[in-house]
Amino acid sequence: MAKVLIHKKHTELVDGKIRVISKARQYYVADPTKDFHCSEGLLKKSDLKKSKVKTNKGFEFYIFDATFADRYRRIARGPQTIPLKDIGLIIATTGLNQESKVVDAGAGSGALAIALANIAKEVHTYDINDTHLAIAQENVKKLEIKNCIVKKHDITKSIPEKNVDLVNLDMPEPWLVIPHAIKALKKGAWLVSYSPTIPQVMDFCAAVHKREELFIVKTIELIERYWEIDERRVRPKTEGIGHSGFLTFVRKVW
Repeated sequence: MAKVLIHKKHTELVDGKIRVISKARQYYVADPTKDFHCSEGLLKKSDLKKSKVKTNKGFEFYIFDATFADRYRRIARGPQTIPLKDIGLIIATTGLNQESKVVDAGAGSGALAIALANIAKEVHTYDINDTHLAIAQENVKKLEIKNCIVKKHDITKSIPEKNVDLVNLDMPEPWLVIPHAIKALKKGAWLVSYSPTIPQVMDFCAAVHKREELFIVKTIELIERYWEIDERRVRPKTEGIGHSGFLTFVRKVW
């Protein structure tokens, strides 16, 4: 099993002042059957079986098994993926659980489908791009996800699945899927559209308003800003995730 290595920031009092001896580091070890080399030194494969160890240079590391979240961050990227902040909102708003049946399109790299499959009962993710499908299938295989089915299919033509709890759309013209989503979704289930531009949101919402079966709950954009906390020195970091996309949440009411 893959390992995660954590080295906490180390400071020492030098000439009456606190000096940073080493910065915090985190490493992902995909193959713990081999020795691991990093800028802090060498850890032998036998060391990777321990929970706390020092490198040959004297740097201390904490070691533990990689979780799904750790392995998820290592998936191959093709087209731009939905960031975790937006995935979390989809899961929280729709109440996704271990009994949920999900349809997802387009698959892209499979990032969203894999994250949802880690919670849901089953996920069917579609795309029409062969390159994207290959990346998604490889990521599903790499993370050993058994309940995520990757298929080549144009979801603007039909949705084969029925009694679906969530249909999630990350595609240029999500409004074309609305008639098929209505047929696929359970009463009270969710239709979510993720779009990078406001004109897409406007056209999607206009199409939803024409359907008596659907009700728009909200359209939202999440901005993620990181902060640097160093004792009493506190400030926003320059990096962060500004605009990624707009999420429109819709429910089927009958």
